[in-house]
Amino acid sequence: MKPGMTIHRLAAVLLLLIVGNGLTAADPVLAQEKVVYRLKWLINASTAGDVFALDQGFFSREGLAVAVKAGGPERDALRELELGYAQFGVASADQVIRALAKGASVIVLAQLFQVNPLQWIYRADDFSLTRTQDLEGRTVGITYGGNDETIMRALLASAGMNENQVRLASVRYDYTPFFENQVPVWPVYRNTQGIFLSDKLAAGGERVAFFDPSEHGVRFVANSVVTSQKMMDLHPETVGRFTRALLAGWQAAMSPARETAVIQAVAQYDRDTSESVMRRQLTVTRQMIQPDPGIPVGHIDATAWQQTEQIMIQQRLIPGPVNVVDRLKTQQSP
Repeated sequence: MKPGMTIHRLAAVLLLLIVGNGLTAADPVLAQEKVVYRLKWLINASTAGDVFALDQGFFSREGLAVAVKAGGPERDALRELELGYAQFGVASADQVIRALAKGASVIVLAQLFQVNPLQWIYRADDFSLTRTQDLEGRTVGITYGGNDETIMRALLASAGMNENQVRLASVRYDYTPFFENQVPVWPVYRNTQGIFLSDKLAAGGERVAFFDPSEHGVRFVANSVVTSQKMMDLHPETVGRFTRALLAGWQAAMSPARETAVIQAVAQYDRDTSESVMRRQLTVTRQMIQPDPGIPVGHIDATAWQQTEQIMIQQRLIPGPVNVVDRLKTQQSP
């Protein structure tokens, strides 16, 4: 054998070793399983744990490459699960129950908010709402077709009030009727819009208060993490890894010690909210995600889900029971 051939062969062997080692080193990257996670709304303080799980590598450490996609009025996470465009999503309880009533196979993996952020803001110096009956004779804003309408009607019914005892006014995203006191009781998300409106009124020397339906007997579940039954059946390990990583991210994001890092993660997407406002939003969000340290982040409150289903049946939003408790994954992986 000629010396030149030996050199060439040695070079070839060395090249194979280098390439092989390179592929081995890249294995963790290549092994990342790609999944899509569709949020319910735009990224802000309400989605802090979702983006923090991505930003801090909680998903990647579970071998997942997660595309966290903002939601909005044109985005329906449940529809995307059905079509296979997303593997995981966020939906409110009424969306889940409506989907189940139509035959969809949805599994609830985690309940993000233990306290529904949908509440009503009002000027504390004008009157006080200590009970539902205090709404009598007042103009109350609702979004017709929205879950705030469902919640308000449930409140009135539970208090034994007729709907003609209050003036229900249709509202949207223009806050002018509230600022001008034409609709003095206005629906807001307490941890986002509630902060903004509080600041606006405080600048004019006005104090605000919030009417929380859960304090008056109506517990209506808000945002929860969902997947499809097909995903659960075919890829249970992926579901487990995703849920574990997501809840770990939320748990970390709820720590006041990590607030600056959380704000930096959210600010990559929400460039319109100032740091000072976002800090206050996160404070309220923490209180709603984990109102009691003894309740784990993501805890599924089956009783609240049952009440939500009953409210929807009573208001004829669904034709009958959908046995929503059977769709709750209450035994979560640690």
